[in-house]
Amino acid sequence: MAVIGTGLIGTSVALAASRQGVSVYLSDRNRAAARTAAALGAGRAEDPPEQVDLAVLAVPPSQIAAVLIALQGRGLARAYTDVASVKAGPEQAVLSRAPEPARYVGGHPLAGRERSGPLAARAELFQGRPWALTPHRLTSRAALDRGLELAELCGAAPVVMRSREHDEVVALTSHVPHLLASLMAARLREGPAGVPLLAGQGLRDVTRIAAGDPRLWGDILQSNAAAMAGVVKDLQADLSRVATALDVLTEADDGGRTQGVRTLEDLLARGNAGLAELPRPGAGPPVGEAALRVLVPDGPGELARFLGVVAVLGICVDDVAVEAAEESGLSVRIPVPATDAQRIEAKLSADGWDTVPGELVPGR
Repeated sequence: MAVIGTGLIGTSVALAASRQGVSVYLSDRNRAAARTAAALGAGRAEDPPEQVDLAVLAVPPSQIAAVLIALQGRGLARAYTDVASVKAGPEQAVLSRAPEPARYVGGHPLAGRERSGPLAARAELFQGRPWALTPHRLTSRAALDRGLELAELCGAAPVVMRSREHDEVVALTSHVPHLLASLMAARLREGPAGVPLLAGQGLRDVTRIAAGDPRLWGDILQSNAAAMAGVVKDLQADLSRVATALDVLTEADDGGRTQGVRTLEDLLARGNAGLAELPRPGAGPPVGEAALRVLVPDGPGELARFLGVVAVLGICVDDVAVEAAEESGLSVRIPVPATDAQRIEAKLSADGWDTVPGELVPGR
C-alpha cells in the first residue's frame, strides 16, 4: 500500500495497516512529515519498488483529482481511494479528468482528533468508527473491494453510500459543527477579562474541535459549501428567533416574557429530541429495545442501590428514568436490548425487585 500524505489521518491509516502486516510506502511533499511517520512505524518513507495494490490519498479535498491523475500517470497502484471528508466535488473532477476513474473509490473514515500532524496519529483511531465509501458509476468491483478491505484492516465499519448523500450528512454532523465551534471560540477573544478563570467543561466541549488546522478546514468548508449553506441558513433562522426572545426577556411585559421563555424552552426541547436520535458512544447499530419498569421501594438509599444493580447488568445508568412516584415507591423505567429483556427481568425478579415488562420499542 502507498499512503500519499502523512498527516494525522494518513499516518493513522498507515500505522493500522502496518500492524496488520501490510507493507506501506509513505510519501509527503513535506519530507520531514514522511520520515516522522516512518519513525513511528507507519511504513517506509520511499517509493515502492513495484506497483502496489492500493494507494491512499490523504490530501485535502481540492487536491484529490490532481494527485490521482499524477499517480495514475505513474501507474503507482492497481486501485486508489482517499480519506477526504468531501466526496461529490472530487468525484466529479475524477470522472471528468482522471485517465482511469474505474480504479478509484471515494473514502472517508469518520474519525479524527483536534491535533494534526503525524505525531498525533494513532493506529486505533478508526476502531469501531464508520468508514464511508462512495463508489461512482464507473468504480470497478476490485476498487470497491480494496476500499472495503482497507476499512476492515483499520477496524472500522464500512458504510457504502452516494457521494452527494455523504456530503449532505457530514455538512450537518461534522462541517457546520466545526464552523460553529470556531465561531464560539472566536468570541472568547472579545470576552471579559474573567473568561479564563471561569471556563468550564461545557465551553471546552463546545470549542474543542476549533483547534483544527485552519488551512485544511478552509479547504474542506469551501469544498462542501453547497451542502453547508442550507444548514447554516436554518441555524441563522433559529438564532434570529433566540435573539428576539432574549431581547423580549429584558423587557418588563409579563406576556412577552412568557413567550420569550417558551421560545427558549422549545429550542432546548428540540435539542433534547435531536440528541436522542444519536446512538450512545460504543452502542453500535440500533437494535430493538424493550422498556422494563421496576418499582423501587421509597426508602433511604434504595434508588442508589437499584442503580448499582443496573450498572452491574451492563445497562447505562444515564438512560434510567423515574416515571412516577407511587404510594409504595418509585416507578423506574430502564431500557434494555430486546434480546436480553427476559434475562434481565428474571435476574431483577430473582434479586427481589418488582418488575413489570414493557413493550418493544422498534429500531432503538
